[in-house]
Amino acid sequence: MITKEGFNYSFDENACASCGGKCCTGESGNIFVNTSEIKALATLLNLDVELFKSNYLVKKGYKYSIKEKIVGLSYDCVFYDRKIEGCSVYMARPTQCITFPFWDYFKNNVSELKQECPGIH
Repeated sequence: MITKEGFNYSFDENACASCGGKCCTGESGNIFVNTSEIKALATLLNLDVELFKSNYLVKKGYKYSIKEKIVGLSYDCVFYDRKIEGCSVYMARPTQCITFPFWDYFKNNVSELKQECPGIH
């Protein structure tokens, strides 16, 4: 079990194996990336940064967010691979993905988090 100070729940990362990627699919949202994360992702994919941006990112105000693809009624992160039920860029995934489910938003919305993530206790 993983815990984090300031959060009144814990996370069992073993639940990821049976979850089907609910944190990477479902409702539309934003996965914001910073400059260093963009460079790391572009490097992993062996792409020029500008080509990476045009292919995989969308500008949201002054920030960049990873694009989504619509699959049925779901909005999937463009890097979510349904065949392996996992992240195709796991080694360079953004901080926002690394820190899930310990987001400040969920401190006061644990019931919502429990519906999304079977690893929450």
